[in-house]
Amino acid sequence: MGEDGSTVVDDRSDSGASAGISGIAPSIRRGHFERIDSSLLALALASTGIVLASLFVQVSYGTYTMSITDAWFALLDADIWHDPRMLLSFVLGEELMRTVLFVSESYQVPELATNTNIVWNMRFPRVLVAIFVGMNLAISGAIFQAVTRNELASPYILGVSSGAGLAILLTLVVFSSANTLLPITAAAGGTGAFVIVYAIAWKGGTSPIRLVLAGVIVATVCTSLQTALYLFAEDISTVQSAVAWTTGSLTGADWGDVRLVFPWTVLAICLALAGSRQLNVLLLGEQTAGALGMSVERVRFALSAVAILAAAASIAVAGIVGFVGLIVPHVVRTIVGSDYKRLMIGCLFVGPALLVSADVGARLGMQVLFDSPNQLPVGILTGLIGGPYFLYLMRKREQLGEL
Repeated sequence: MGEDGSTVVDDRSDSGASAGISGIAPSIRRGHFERIDSSLLALALASTGIVLASLFVQVSYGTYTMSITDAWFALLDADIWHDPRMLLSFVLGEELMRTVLFVSESYQVPELATNTNIVWNMRFPRVLVAIFVGMNLAISGAIFQAVTRNELASPYILGVSSGAGLAILLTLVVFSSANTLLPITAAAGGTGAFVIVYAIAWKGGTSPIRLVLAGVIVATVCTSLQTALYLFAEDISTVQSAVAWTTGSLTGADWGDVRLVFPWTVLAICLALAGSRQLNVLLLGEQTAGALGMSVERVRFALSAVAILAAAASIAVAGIVGFVGLIVPHVVRTIVGSDYKRLMIGCLFVGPALLVSADVGARLGMQVLFDSPNQLPVGILTGLIGGPYFLYLMRKREQLGEL
């Protein structure tokens, strides 16, 4: 401590001043690049490689037969890439494209060749949706694990996924005329469930253990109600649709889903990165965080809202995809450490890598193994990956739970 009671950061003599200054410079440089280190860079490159390899498979193969060359000529079709009206009609939608580019109503979007139509309207947007869903689920799980200080926390454990699933089933079975509102009802259900969890856990404040226990209670009740609602389904197609939503599926994902999930993904990522410092402080414990001047409950609720936003955005387009929010933060934490400034960035790469590669198996697995055109919900594949991984963690680590 200094004479005035302030903390002395670097005690050195005059003769060592220059050395001290030179020592500060690297720390400043580390400040600029503290989110990047060799392990994080390697993780990002490996994950990007997996995503690109999965993109190659998704674009090249499918039930409609075309050669790999034809598929990639279709993806790189000059009629689309050289015409901003065509490109923006995919990205923004035709109506918004006309507004942005001041395109008259007399202009008609040209018909695409069959290969181009299949690649651009079916295969390519599915990969993009998988990337965004993977990002959202990964950062949602990472935030929930920090907020509850429990590495077993995830949108599913805290009731968010189950609440969304219940809302989906209610819409399909009871309010079938409102099927077009499924994304909205899913998001509302997830949000409502977490509000109930927070209310149950509240006792002059919350605690990590009360949040997890309340989440388990709400998730159990919602799952039981989902099972009961299956008994009221009038036809098999409703049950199949409900199963696809509650197990998580990217079948039929299109540009409408991309446009729906993209803005919320960007918002959730920005808020999550901005809150990474607060997440690090929360990991120090409530008393320490309070002593550092943090309003623990206010920050915890705000960060939970970001996690819900990310989870709801993914559920709205892909249903309930399990295990991604649980596994990815573990994988990233093992490689880059527990600093959330790095962990969040790692999640943004590993989440898409896991989900896009799992979707390759979900889409083409039945075709390769059984010569069947049927597709599996991607949530089944992530469950098959996540179960053994957690068994591995339990066998490897003596303590698994509190961060």
